[in-house]
Amino acid sequence: MTRLELLRVLVGQARANGFQFKKWYMARLGLPWINAEQALEVLSTERRYYALLFSHEFAENFWKAGEVMTFQVPTQTFPRVMADGSVRIVKRKAYTRRSAREDVWRYHLREMAVAEEPLRYIRRFVRVAEDEPDEESVEGKARA
Repeated sequence: MTRLELLRVLVGQARANGFQFKKWYMARLGLPWINAEQALEVLSTERRYYALLFSHEFAENFWKAGEVMTFQVPTQTFPRVMADGSVRIVKRKAYTRRSAREDVWRYHLREMAVAEEPLRYIRRFVRVAEDEPDEESVEGKARA
Protein backbone atom coordinates (compact mmCIF):
# COMPACT_ATOMS: atom_id res chain seq x y z
CA MET A 1 0.00 0.00 0.00
CA THR A 2 1.47 3.35 -0.99
CA ARG A 3 1.51 6.39 1.29
CA LEU A 4 -1.22 8.08 -0.76
CA GLU A 5 -3.47 5.01 -0.58
CA LEU A 6 -2.94 4.74 3.17
CA LEU A 7 -3.76 8.43 3.68
CA ARG A 8 -6.90 7.96 1.58
CA VAL A 9 -8.05 5.12 3.85
CA LEU A 10 -7.12 6.99 7.06
CA VAL A 11 -9.00 10.14 6.08
CA GLY A 12 -11.95 8.03 4.91
CA GLN A 13 -12.16 6.26 8.27
CA ALA A 14 -11.94 9.57 10.17
CA ARG A 15 -14.55 11.18 7.89
CA ALA A 16 -16.91 8.29 8.58
CA ASN A 17 -16.66 9.26 12.27
CA GLY A 18 -17.29 12.97 11.64
CA PHE A 19 -13.91 14.45 10.64
CA GLN A 20 -14.32 17.49 8.36
CA PHE A 21 -11.31 17.08 6.09
CA LYS A 22 -11.93 20.12 3.87
CA LYS A 23 -12.36 22.46 6.86
CA TRP A 24 -9.26 21.05 8.58
CA TYR A 25 -7.15 21.26 5.39
CA MET A 26 -7.95 24.91 4.70
CA ALA A 27 -7.60 25.99 8.36
CA ARG A 28 -4.45 24.07 9.33
CA LEU A 29 -2.43 24.08 6.12
CA GLY A 30 -3.70 27.40 4.78
CA LEU A 31 -3.80 26.08 1.23
CA PRO A 32 -6.67 26.53 -1.25
CA TRP A 33 -9.07 23.59 -1.60
CA ILE A 34 -9.43 22.11 -5.09
CA ASN A 35 -10.67 18.59 -4.29
CA ALA A 36 -10.03 15.79 -1.82
CA GLU A 37 -7.71 13.84 -4.12
CA GLN A 38 -5.47 16.86 -4.71
CA ALA A 39 -5.43 17.59 -0.96
CA LEU A 40 -4.32 14.02 -0.22
CA GLU A 41 -1.54 14.29 -2.82
CA VAL A 42 -0.29 17.49 -1.16
CA LEU A 43 -0.32 15.77 2.24
CA SER A 44 1.61 12.77 0.94
CA THR A 45 4.49 14.95 -0.29
CA GLU A 46 7.25 16.45 1.84
CA ARG A 47 6.03 14.71 5.02
CA ARG A 48 3.05 17.06 5.33
CA TYR A 49 1.00 14.11 6.50
CA TYR A 50 2.50 14.61 9.98
CA ALA A 51 0.23 17.67 10.34
CA LEU A 52 -2.74 15.37 9.77
CA LEU A 53 -1.56 12.44 11.89
CA PHE A 54 -0.81 14.58 14.94
CA SER A 55 -3.88 16.79 14.62
CA HIS A 56 -6.23 16.50 17.59
CA GLU A 57 -9.30 16.86 15.35
CA PHE A 58 -8.17 13.96 13.17
CA ALA A 59 -7.15 11.77 16.12
CA GLU A 60 -10.42 12.32 17.99
CA ASN A 61 -12.37 11.16 14.96
CA PHE A 62 -10.06 8.38 13.82
CA TRP A 63 -9.95 6.77 17.28
CA LYS A 64 -13.55 7.32 18.34
CA ALA A 65 -13.93 7.69 22.13
CA GLY A 66 -15.40 4.73 23.94
CA GLU A 67 -15.53 2.56 20.83
CA VAL A 68 -13.97 -0.87 21.12
CA MET A 69 -10.90 -0.94 18.92
CA THR A 70 -9.11 -4.12 17.89
CA PHE A 71 -5.47 -3.97 16.83
CA GLN A 72 -2.42 -6.18 16.49
CA VAL A 73 0.49 -5.77 18.93
CA PRO A 74 3.70 -6.88 17.18
CA THR A 75 6.17 -9.48 18.41
CA GLN A 76 8.49 -8.06 21.08
CA THR A 77 11.94 -9.12 22.26
CA PHE A 78 13.63 -7.45 25.23
CA PRO A 79 16.16 -8.20 28.00
CA ARG A 80 14.92 -8.68 31.57
CA VAL A 81 16.94 -8.86 34.80
CA MET A 82 15.88 -11.92 36.80
CA ALA A 83 15.74 -12.22 40.63
CA ASP A 84 19.15 -13.92 40.70
CA GLY A 85 20.76 -11.06 38.76
CA SER A 86 21.06 -12.86 35.44
CA VAL A 87 19.78 -11.27 32.25
CA ARG A 88 17.31 -13.24 30.16
CA ILE A 89 15.93 -12.40 26.72
CA VAL A 90 12.12 -12.39 26.79
CA LYS A 91 10.24 -13.07 23.54
CA ARG A 92 6.54 -12.22 23.37
CA LYS A 93 4.42 -13.35 20.45
CA ALA A 94 2.19 -10.94 18.56
CA TYR A 95 -1.34 -10.73 19.92
CA THR A 96 -4.64 -8.98 19.33
CA ARG A 97 -5.62 -6.26 21.76
CA ARG A 98 -8.94 -4.56 22.37
CA SER A 99 -9.38 -1.09 23.84
CA ALA A 100 -12.44 0.93 24.93
CA ARG A 101 -11.00 4.04 26.63
CA GLU A 102 -12.75 7.42 26.64
CA ASP A 103 -9.50 9.24 25.81
CA VAL A 104 -8.17 6.57 23.47
CA TRP A 105 -7.09 9.18 20.91
CA ARG A 106 -4.72 10.83 23.42
CA TYR A 107 -3.12 7.50 24.22
CA HIS A 108 -2.57 6.75 20.53
CA LEU A 109 -1.17 10.22 19.83
CA ARG A 110 1.44 9.66 22.56
CA GLU A 111 2.29 6.21 21.24
CA MET A 112 2.51 7.50 17.66
CA ALA A 113 4.78 10.36 18.77
CA VAL A 114 7.38 7.95 20.18
CA ALA A 115 7.08 5.47 17.30
CA GLU A 116 9.91 5.49 14.76
CA GLU A 117 7.44 5.57 11.87
CA PRO A 118 4.04 7.10 12.75
CA LEU A 119 2.47 5.85 9.51
CA ARG A 120 3.45 2.29 10.35
CA TYR A 121 1.96 2.70 13.83
CA ILE A 122 -1.39 4.00 12.59
CA ARG A 123 -1.44 1.41 9.78
CA ARG A 124 -2.12 -1.29 12.38
CA PHE A 125 -5.59 0.17 12.96
CA VAL A 126 -6.68 0.01 9.31
CA ARG A 127 -8.46 -3.10 8.15
CA VAL A 128 -7.61 -3.85 4.52
CA ALA A 129 -8.81 -7.00 2.79
CA GLU A 130 -5.51 -7.72 1.09
CA ASP A 131 -2.09 -6.30 1.95
CA GLU A 132 0.06 -5.89 -1.12
CA PRO A 133 3.61 -4.53 -1.03
CA ASP A 134 3.88 -1.02 -2.40
CA GLU A 135 6.05 -0.18 -5.40
CA GLU A 136 8.53 1.88 -3.35
CA SER A 137 9.35 -0.95 -0.93
CA VAL A 138 9.66 -3.51 -3.72
CA GLU A 139 12.01 -1.23 -5.69
CA GLY A 140 14.03 -0.49 -2.53
CA LYS A 141 14.55 -4.21 -1.87
CA ALA A 142 15.52 -4.83 -5.50
CA ARG A 143 18.24 -2.16 -5.29
CA ALA A 144 19.72 -3.53 -2.06
